[in-house]
Amino acid sequence: MKTIRTKRIYEKPYDQDGYRILVDRIWPRGVSKQAARLDEWKKEIAPSDKLRKWFDHDPEKFDEFSKKYREELKEKKELLENVRKVAKENRITLVYAAKDEKNNQAVVLKNILEGN
Repeated sequence: MKTIRTKRIYEKPYDQDGYRILVDRIWPRGVSKQAARLDEWKKEIAPSDKLRKWFDHDPEKFDEFSKKYREELKEKKELLENVRKVAKENRITLVYAAKDEKNNQAVVLKNILEGN
């Protein structure tokens, strides 16, 4: 598997990002599709609206959010496998909008894809 990175959508895209996948359920504010330079938007793999609203980017809830999100992803094995296939051939960057770079769904998703 090639490298998997995470990156805020508000950071400048670079060729080194490789295959860019937005992993948010809602399109990020103030970013045009052209400026985002995405290869794919996998909103189906993002946390459910219920989980996203419950978490509300509260770092104190991150451990519980991570557990609940992992549970949701057990129902989405095919989507995860599709991302793994892309990662076998390309460096991928999981793109997200959250301000917190350590406590967000892209971090959880990266760990799952890497087998952690």
